[in-house]
Amino acid sequence: MKLHTWWLFVTATFFISAAPGPNMLLIMSQSVRFNFRAAMCGAMGCLTALFLMMSASAAGLGVLLRSAPAVFEALRWAGALYLAYLGYKVWTAPVSESAVDQNAAPQASKAAAWDLYRVGFVTAASNPKALLFAAAFLPQFIQPGLPQLPQFGILLSSFTVIEMSWYLIYALGGFKLSTYLKKASVLKMFNRVTGGAFVGFAAVMAGMKA
Repeated sequence: MKLHTWWLFVTATFFISAAPGPNMLLIMSQSVRFNFRAAMCGAMGCLTALFLMMSASAAGLGVLLRSAPAVFEALRWAGALYLAYLGYKVWTAPVSESAVDQNAAPQASKAAAWDLYRVGFVTAASNPKALLFAAAFLPQFIQPGLPQLPQFGILLSSFTVIEMSWYLIYALGGFKLSTYLKKASVLKMFNRVTGGAFVGFAAVMAGMKA
């Protein structure tokens, strides 16, 4: 792989990953509602799902979804329903003054950390469009005359570093934002805004076409 080809991929991925979406919104929301460490659990779940989906696309699953519209439609509606459910959960999350006291917040237990990881994983995995995107995006940076596996390895590794960097930025932003959300009424409004945004993403996904 030529250096300028890799730089093109890095630049494109940098701006694509920066765009706010369900994953970034989830991580920022977890950082505001809980703490930075909790957001990192969700971030690792998102990253794991995306890495697996990108790997699956490299293996040809994206092409399979394009050739099987019924499978894509089923996954799309399942993802939309999950995002709507997640929006409902965030919207109705109980809030108290003690819940926003960052100094008094206990460290997450292993069970709670696993739940946060699971939510992040399912949120990222709920969008089958990522498979199709990867199937169309990654091959543009692969040189046909060279071994493909090492090239995919370089691209996936670069994607992982860039995506995680943006997760850190959104989590830090949410943690800083939490200092302005000490009042339960303000945090409740934040939950309703983010919950509504998740429902909006669900509506967008429901309107997607294969």
